[in-house]
Amino acid sequence: MIDLRMKHLVKLALVNIYQNKTRTFLSTLGVIVGTATIFLVIAIGKGGEAQVSEQFSKLNVGTIIVRSAMRGKVVDPLTEKDAELFAQSEYIASAFPVLFGNGDISYANYSQQSGFIAIYPEFQEKNNLTVWQGRPLGDEDEENRNKCVVLGGELAYVLTDGNPSEILGQTITINHRKFEVVGIYNRVGDSGSGMSYDDSAFLPYTVGKRYLLGKSANPTIFVQATELEAVQLAVEDITSVLNETHRGGGAEQFRILDAGSRLAAAQESARTMSLLLLAVATVVLIVSGIGIMNVMFVTVKERTKEIGILKAIGARKREILSQFLLEAVIISLVGGLLGVVFGYFAVPLLEFLDLPALPSVTGVLLGLLFSVITGIFFGFYPALQAAGLNPIEALRYE
Repeated sequence: MIDLRMKHLVKLALVNIYQNKTRTFLSTLGVIVGTATIFLVIAIGKGGEAQVSEQFSKLNVGTIIVRSAMRGKVVDPLTEKDAELFAQSEYIASAFPVLFGNGDISYANYSQQSGFIAIYPEFQEKNNLTVWQGRPLGDEDEENRNKCVVLGGELAYVLTDGNPSEILGQTITINHRKFEVVGIYNRVGDSGSGMSYDDSAFLPYTVGKRYLLGKSANPTIFVQATELEAVQLAVEDITSVLNETHRGGGAEQFRILDAGSRLAAAQESARTMSLLLLAVATVVLIVSGIGIMNVMFVTVKERTKEIGILKAIGARKREILSQFLLEAVIISLVGGLLGVVFGYFAVPLLEFLDLPALPSVTGVLLGLLFSVITGIFFGFYPALQAAGLNPIEALRYE
């Protein structure tokens, strides 16, 4: 009886792999691609989730937006009175109307169609609008009805052909009405309101209503819940108020959007996409596993006489099984490690293509785990076949 200890089995497996290194490398390619795909899929998924979180981090997840569900003329629009009623809820910290409009915005010899937003000063803090240059809109602007405006970062850049600082203190026209530019906001990206804040001009609420939109303008109401956990209760109170004050159609005439739900939905979409890509990567690994199994079958055939000799001198069935299974695992593990390395090198390429990717330990572990499982699963049957060979028939095999 011989005792083939693990180190001897490993050494024997490595020798056999080395002797057939070209064939082994070719069979490993599938594992490399599969593992790299899993690694990158997880990296892309985490990158997407991080990007979504970053975009929504600029919004307050306790913000609720109430707007008409219809475009154009609305029969029973929201009013400033609705905002006052919303604010009476114990789950709502504040509620204020906002007016959105579009028009011709001109400065010097340049003009373009863009959005303008009539707001109360607190709108700026609730929407993380910070001033890059100049000053924000203040209570005095609302009280004195100052015809002033603060520009979004992108709009200021466009109007001045890349030199936004020059527009501070100057006069622009919005639909042929003149306003003084008192500030420029930092860029904020996705606003969550359906209108880009970066491309918009902001002016005091009463000024926008009086000079640009008229008294019949339909406001959108921004509501701030007292805390994140109170958002759903605040939405229920808003629905009750709308059903009470708009009896013609109740709350069904309006859309009630909360940033938290949008964030959760966006993250769920990113996770769903990751799972889909993960399924594709799993198929790649299965195909590569079939390749490994074929290689192991060929190896068993080629080494049948060697197996017969080992059995003749006392090698046990489980030792033969372990040796061949070990070879399959080593092949898949090496392929997995190379796949992870390949994945790391591919991350900068994805970023160059504007595809966010965030490498993670989870991606490394899952990639290696899947590769090893592939080796064990697809290497087991050929190994079992080798272990079950009759020693006399194996010695006679040519």
